[in-house]
Amino acid sequence: MTSIGNRIDETISQLTELIVSRPRAVVIVFLLGTALFAAGIPLVETETDLGDRYSEGLEVKEAQDAVDEEFGGPFTTDSETTQLIHDGSDVLTQEALLHVLHLLERINDRPDLRMESAHGPATMVAQALDPAAETPAEQRRAVDRATDTEIRQAVKEVSASREFSMLVSEDFNRNQASASASITVIKHDVPSGFDDEDMDGILTTINTLAEDEPADLRAFGSGLVDSELEDVISDSFVMVMPVVVALLLGFLAIAYRDPFDLALGLIALLMTIVWTFGFLGYAGIPFGQEMIIVPVLLLAVGVDFGIHIINRYREEKVSGCDPVPAMRTSINQLSIAFSIVTATAMFGFGANLFSDLEPMREMGLTAAVGIVFAFVIFAGFLPAVKLRADRLRTRYGVPEFNSTPIASEESSLGRLLAVSATVGKRAPVILVIILLIFGAGMGAYGTGVETTFEQEDFLPPEDEAWYVEHVPEPFAPGEYTATETLNLLEDRFVTDQDQSVTIYVEGPFEEDHALEALARPDNDPPSTFAVGSDEQVESQSIVTVIRSHAAQDPEFAALVDRNDRNDNGIPDRNLDLIYDELFASSAGPEARQYLADDRRAAQIEYTIEAGTTVDEIAADGADHADSFRYAATATGTPLIYNAITDILFVSSIQGMVLALILSTVFLVIIYAVLEQRPGIGLINVFPIGIAIASLLGTMRLLDMPLNAVTGLLLSFAIGLGIDYSVHFTHRFVDEYNDQPETLSAVTTTLSRTGGALTGSMLTTSIGTGALTLAITPVLGDFGILIALSVFYSFAASVVALPPALFLWDRVVASDATGIERVTALLGS
Repeated sequence: MTSIGNRIDETISQLTELIVSRPRAVVIVFLLGTALFAAGIPLVETETDLGDRYSEGLEVKEAQDAVDEEFGGPFTTDSETTQLIHDGSDVLTQEALLHVLHLLERINDRPDLRMESAHGPATMVAQALDPAAETPAEQRRAVDRATDTEIRQAVKEVSASREFSMLVSEDFNRNQASASASITVIKHDVPSGFDDEDMDGILTTINTLAEDEPADLRAFGSGLVDSELEDVISDSFVMVMPVVVALLLGFLAIAYRDPFDLALGLIALLMTIVWTFGFLGYAGIPFGQEMIIVPVLLLAVGVDFGIHIINRYREEKVSGCDPVPAMRTSINQLSIAFSIVTATAMFGFGANLFSDLEPMREMGLTAAVGIVFAFVIFAGFLPAVKLRADRLRTRYGVPEFNSTPIASEESSLGRLLAVSATVGKRAPVILVIILLIFGAGMGAYGTGVETTFEQEDFLPPEDEAWYVEHVPEPFAPGEYTATETLNLLEDRFVTDQDQSVTIYVEGPFEEDHALEALARPDNDPPSTFAVGSDEQVESQSIVTVIRSHAAQDPEFAALVDRNDRNDNGIPDRNLDLIYDELFASSAGPEARQYLADDRRAAQIEYTIEAGTTVDEIAADGADHADSFRYAATATGTPLIYNAITDILFVSSIQGMVLALILSTVFLVIIYAVLEQRPGIGLINVFPIGIAIASLLGTMRLLDMPLNAVTGLLLSFAIGLGIDYSVHFTHRFVDEYNDQPETLSAVTTTLSRTGGALTGSMLTTSIGTGALTLAITPVLGDFGILIALSVFYSFAASVVALPPALFLWDRVVASDATGIERVTALLGS
């Protein structure tokens, strides 16, 4: 094992010699590489379709897609439909209906808006008044000629249909024929190749026309949501990144205290971002909103690497070394630490590659590749360009502004950090036990953290933060209305997902027993399914349509009765004939909502008891689907989101555990190989375990759920946080090897490396904390939590490592043979 360590040291020495002996060539190679990656940036595409990205491959989502394709409905919107939402005190008066129809008439007169048809309360009432009124102009004239009494009667007539109830708000009053909001679905005849940008243009034009009407009318559709999701990415970048950069500049100026070193550090950071975004373009990985955190993470790691390399170089120069020997020593000593940090960060970020959610896998891959780029640039380019810059400064007589390290044993910061060494030496066992109990308690409390997945998390809130209106141009975000409209739809309308769960059933529904098999499971429904006064489950299906139409049509009732052998109202032979008659009747449109034209698929909608949680709906829906004779799947938007949240939670915990295990194994092996001290590897993980447990407990305490972005945090926090303990322990080992006296080694580590890490922590936590200014809640939460995770990791390293190292020293001193056995076992 010693020979392996020697070979690693030899390889590092060779690379170091290349950097310090030929810095100009190294700089040129890195600049050429930057140009190559920069060419990939224009290839990066943005991705806004959250539902498909996070639900791809889920059985419940595939079932919902099949329902949408087979049966459709007013809330099944795609790029070919627009919802025209009318909000007011009463949208069913003659005047209100005329506003909608007049707008539809103007839309229909515009060929560029490609209106094929429109269907809503206004059109339904107009056709009830005049069945021959087909166009918006004819429908407007029909309503204009009618009296108030005739309109109220027409509203009552059409309100009997289920479709009408879905297109008016929940406060619809049938007796008064009134409602406070309505939806009219406009279908567009669009050619192939018509994209979201084209659809967004139609929505914008319709909204412009709606502003001319003396009523609250607005156009809404998936194109608008996608457009705002895309805009929020650029707006968040434009608004947040200047703040992040300003904070970084401020703290880096304090850390470097030299404008030339500051410029070199910023160039290295910029190169890291360019390389990573170029990789995204070449790899074809889309840039979703969650990807905004990647440059912030890379800035955090890059800042840390940059401060360490410059600070260590200054330490060597202050001690009397010339630039080349000083840089050689710095690279040789820090390369191992950087390599360990990079490897453990890769484990933290890359653990998400095993997630079942594609965006989390892409995030893990991008962050892992980015951390490798940061390592290569800061371990190779920055030392080389620093040497070249110092040579040029010497040649042209440019003075150094401040070349002292951030902290030393004599500085106030150094003395403050060294306090934990004194405390840790006095009672290491008690302190370690207290820290273990604290970490276990926070971790246990944090297991109760909630998991959510909502599209609204990625959109600006309806009531924007107070500071947004004060953001100056050109950094001010645009106007966002999607959240307000989504809230209106959720609060005011009864949608399928609000009141029911859908069972999608596939089977040969022309077989004699098909309808009996479809209805039989309802004899024993789950407890969460609503049951009516007749003790029957409240559902809508092709069976209920047949019974309803039979009650209204004696001829059809006779047909059903002749083919109903057990007299239960469900025909069990000649089903193809019954379907033909039903589809050809006035009940045909409703029947097609529940039975596909090819008679190979059906849907059943079940009303759910009030107060039922989504978890209960999902569990009972799945159990009920299993009771069908044919293949059946429970689906619906809440169930899809519930499935995503379950995977998010599993992926988050799985990523955290996997990252901890991989990091622990790697650190034990690497310290056994390099230093013959495997116990140091375990000590490395001790602080990060406490930090992660504290972070999880804080999330629950602050009521911050695991979602599509914060779900990445646990494993990412390991990747970022272990950086601090690695730098501490690696410097400790260096000092301990020179002089095996634990207190002196710990004190030197805390006062010197601790100073660099303090600067890194402040810069990183405050810089990433700037994400709280983002205009979407999910990024704001992530900013707070990533800043806390960095602070916790730093604090845990300062507080937990000294007593752990003193305890390790006692074990080594008392049982060197045991340590040797462990090392020999690992070496074998």
